[in-house]
Amino acid sequence: MILYHGTNMDIEYIDLSKCAPHKDFGKGFYTTTKYDQAKAMAVRKSLIFGGKPCVISFEAPDDILDTAGLNVKIFPQTSEEWAVFVINNRNRNFKNIASAECNTDNKYDIVFGPVANDTLTTLITQYQRGYIDGKILLKEMKYHAPSNQCSFHTLKAINYLKKTGVKWIM
Repeated sequence: MILYHGTNMDIEYIDLSKCAPHKDFGKGFYTTTKYDQAKAMAVRKSLIFGGKPCVISFEAPDDILDTAGLNVKIFPQTSEEWAVFVINNRNRNFKNIASAECNTDNKYDIVFGPVANDTLTTLITQYQRGYIDGKILLKEMKYHAPSNQCSFHTLKAINYLKKTGVKWIM
């Protein structure tokens, strides 16, 4: 499986301590199977933080999401379960970190599923505040372009990634 990471600089090795907390699937190293999605992220990051946009490619075993010894959480599509998981990971005040509905404690080595883009984030916020119910949330989530993210949260999972190249953009 080829995975892409869009960023504003080349990296020698993945350092999980430098990853930002409170992301969709928790603090981790985020990749995607979609090159164009990684490229857009690289451009966005370089506009915000400076640097030069690039897409770093990694090779992972095709069966990495089924690898014995790794605790993997998969969301095949947007769902209420996925939305709650994202809400809990993004919520700085979420306290039940032992819950299976979050990855604040990196209980999952890898999490795979859709990206909560800005439109989906607005929907999730409306749901969280009680403005819309789960049925409306699910209906509205179905209309958005497919995207995915595969996040790595432990050194054990990171060790399955092999850097294969860097493509500079622009």
